[in-house]
Amino acid sequence: MQYKSTHHRRVLSVAAAVVACLTSLAACSTGGNPGSPAANNAGNSSAAAGGGSDVSMMHYFSDAFGASAFKTIIPLCNQQSGKSIQNSPIGQEAFKDSILVQLAGGNPPDLFSYWAGAKTQSLVDGKRLASLDDFYTQNKISDVIPESLIKGAAQYGGTNYLLPFDYHYVAFFYNPSVMSKAGITTMPTTWDELLADAAKLKAAGITPFALGSKDQWEAQFWMDYMLLRTAGPDYRQKLMNGQAKYTDPEVKTVFTMWKDLFDKGYFNDNPNSIPYADAADLVANGKAAMTLMGTWVTGYWDGNKIPAGTGYNMFPFPTMTPGVPRAALGPVDGWAMSAAAHNQPGAQEVLKCLAGPDAQKAMALAEGALAPNKNADLSSQNAVMHAAAAEVQKADAFVFNYDLATPPEMSAPGLTALAQFVNDPSTMDQVLQQMQTAADEAFKK
Repeated sequence: MQYKSTHHRRVLSVAAAVVACLTSLAACSTGGNPGSPAANNAGNSSAAAGGGSDVSMMHYFSDAFGASAFKTIIPLCNQQSGKSIQNSPIGQEAFKDSILVQLAGGNPPDLFSYWAGAKTQSLVDGKRLASLDDFYTQNKISDVIPESLIKGAAQYGGTNYLLPFDYHYVAFFYNPSVMSKAGITTMPTTWDELLADAAKLKAAGITPFALGSKDQWEAQFWMDYMLLRTAGPDYRQKLMNGQAKYTDPEVKTVFTMWKDLFDKGYFNDNPNSIPYADAADLVANGKAAMTLMGTWVTGYWDGNKIPAGTGYNMFPFPTMTPGVPRAALGPVDGWAMSAAAHNQPGAQEVLKCLAGPDAQKAMALAEGALAPNKNADLSSQNAVMHAAAAEVQKADAFVFNYDLATPPEMSAPGLTALAQFVNDPSTMDQVLQQMQTAADEAFKK
């Protein structure tokens, strides 16, 4: 699935790479070296004779799920666009640095995948992206992609810079038989009900919440939803852009409540020692009841032959403070066109295919994701995914998870601080001060 780790390397390593790139632009070629994983990937297509028919594409959909999707997408878009796509998948961690280096070096791919939110905003601010306004108008994109997704994920300063390609929804995914074993047959809709169920599960010898935060990004969803359900989306956005403080009472209240869950033993031991997939396994094998995760976990379970509905199900994060607008949370993946793209007309032809129902269907089905294009036929998805889509449709707002909602300069130290909190919740006050110190640096004028 495309949303995996958002743990960032040190900024200095990126800066060093950018300097090297500026020194030798050839080192920043999108083609890579003959021995690179991208160059050797079986999905790569050979370049066509004419430069105008060749479009370079770089993306982070490099895992088994993504590879499966692109076996369909690349031939489809080659045919629909009439272009020869140079398909270069790359691991997410390597992608984060590589794309910045290539953009800084002036020799980027024509198209590349990117995360909607603060990460795209940082590229817009750096004038690295081409406007897609004409593309949106000519292809009537607003007729097939919901306005909420366009405004939230595609538009920056009123200009369209990103084409939404797929998105995920974060919720509680649970094992129905484990819940039933503890006498829980109706899923909680309020925080008090969730706490009561957690107590029942703990008394039955079952870990209520599975958390695998080895890669740091997994824990953020707890902070996100608790803040959204108490202080609300507007306050949370102020925190994300530096107008509120991590030392505010609103944030401390959230961490105090979160700490209480750890103190009561409601999480598995040593969450930072296992990745999200291992936490999902704890739920599937009955050692834990539920995990707060994105819809990509359904793709993982489906791949392991865990049946939807009976082997796993979902419910939305419950209400905490009545009257607070109900926000849905998750990441949106999109496609951007480089401002320095060598073949912008060809890239737009490929984008037209990527915006279409067939490409988005292939991606959504392979990744356990939801498709922005309303005409994508996802009827074959299971009832759990349909329920997730329904929750998004009736939400008051759709917001991005923490490391996509706040700038990279803040998300990196923020995730590190969250990992420290998960490792030792008693350090809560130090963690919040640590996050605010990082914010002071990230948002200084």
